[in-house]
Amino acid sequence: MRAAILSTGDELTTGRTLDTNANYIADQLLGIGYEVVAMMTVGDFPDRIRNAWRTLFEQADIVIGTGGLGPTADDLTTETVAEMLGVPLISDEATVKKVRGFFELMGREMPPNNLKQALFPQGSTILNNDMGTAPGFRFSLEMDDGPRHGVVMPGVPREMKHIMAEEVLPWLRGLRADNREWLSHTFQTFGLSESALDEMVAGAVDESEGRVAFRAAFPQISVRVTVDGPAETLAERLERVAASIRERLGDFCYAEGETTMEAEVGRVLIAAGSTVAVAESCTGGLIGHRLTNVAGSSEYVLGGAVAYSNDMKQSQLGVSADTLERHGAVSTEVAEEMARGARRSAGADYGIATTGIAGPGGGTEEKPVGTVCIALDREGAVYSHRYRLWGNREWVKLLTSQIALDWVRRAVAGEDPTASAVLKK
Repeated sequence: MRAAILSTGDELTTGRTLDTNANYIADQLLGIGYEVVAMMTVGDFPDRIRNAWRTLFEQADIVIGTGGLGPTADDLTTETVAEMLGVPLISDEATVKKVRGFFELMGREMPPNNLKQALFPQGSTILNNDMGTAPGFRFSLEMDDGPRHGVVMPGVPREMKHIMAEEVLPWLRGLRADNREWLSHTFQTFGLSESALDEMVAGAVDESEGRVAFRAAFPQISVRVTVDGPAETLAERLERVAASIRERLGDFCYAEGETTMEAEVGRVLIAAGSTVAVAESCTGGLIGHRLTNVAGSSEYVLGGAVAYSNDMKQSQLGVSADTLERHGAVSTEVAEEMARGARRSAGADYGIATTGIAGPGGGTEEKPVGTVCIALDREGAVYSHRYRLWGNREWVKLLTSQIALDWVRRAVAGEDPTASAVLKK
């Protein structure tokens, strides 16, 4: 079946906000056998929203829209869809109660315009939103060449993803007329560019057996293999083609399934009964944030320090003034002492440290922007390495955090952490 995606909001058309929703929805649709034939983005104008829905319904059986469900005057999706369908807006009492309850829980008075979120086109099906106050809805309409279905969800990514997983995907699977099913397996990789990965897995899977797709979300790239056909043969075939991809990826695959580097680090630390402490300069707490963003991280993250200044490096982590004087703050020697200080002060099994020049200023001929030193300390061993990374300040910080987390993962697994690959262009 053909699907199209419509993103609504002035923040998208003006470039103030990146539309990650469309990418996510397209990826989910592909995984259950829907062909995405078009994507469109429009601002908060009724005529543009209405024309976009009509245009996409001429191309697709299913149109999935996001945005425009809030309480403000520029949230126009619901009323525009109702006008397009030629039906009135109906207030849903259950939604009214939920919205009122949300504000009561917060101890705040509800602005009257929030009741706008309880209005739906007559005949539509409400899609529950456990993450916010604005439910989604879906509707159907008849066209000359057959029925069409529309789905509307909030533009807030976490709310949209919840509704997509709990309400929309199960409905879409049941909407298909054939008996074919889809199964996918995902590999999480780090260390190669998308083009290099494509070359690495080229020919590993015959087109008649399965389809390989890539999803880049710097600094990791997901490789997904999908098979389709009668349900009774899928699991065996998926394992066969996944094995071929697994062999090709080798050490560049750090985990399998829908996971992240920080979640995988947490998994191996829990499995080993080990703990970690962090010492960060150039990453400014990003490693600690990523580690503690995983539920249950209190089992293995003991603490850490963001030591930006030399004084902090000395007072909080025990870095010697002599080391700073002889080698400079951005050096493997300082990184090693930072890692050792973090581990010892926290009583952790592993200490991981970063120091570097994220830019855009601060670089020298000897230590240009992108120079980063990482060190890992564990009882009886210390590892360090000096990297020359690339990109803007945000990229350097994020890539540094990814490498540091990979160091921890490898060290806990008994490997040399310095074997961690840096992305190859």
